Amino acid sequence: MIDEQSAEKARDWMRDNAVVHGQAVADKLYIEDFKKVKLAKLFLESPEDTVAAKDAWAYSHPEYKELLDGLKAAREKELELRHKYEAAQATVDVWQTISANNRKGEF
Repeated sequence: MIDEQSAEKARDWMRDNAVVHGQAVADKLYIEDFKKVKLAKLFLESPEDTVAAKDAWAYSHPEYKELLDGLKAAREKELELRHKYEAAQATVDVWQTISANNRKGEF
């Protein structure tokens, strides 16, 4: 059963982690945008002659792979915090419903 203390704990977690969650989202978005810049730079640095070969060289470059690994980590962090936030919100929502039902005498 979810009580007022559980709801307050969930609410406190959401408040205390708002900045961390915002930073995780911002980091993910930054890396997603930077990915385009990095690919363009690698494309221009490519020693290949054709556009297709330059493209393949840029996509297979170790620096691009490293960027993708960073993006994966950023997405994982953002999703982890989002799911924890949603679980905390659900706890608060359930407590509100239980409280409202108790006031009506339905529980």
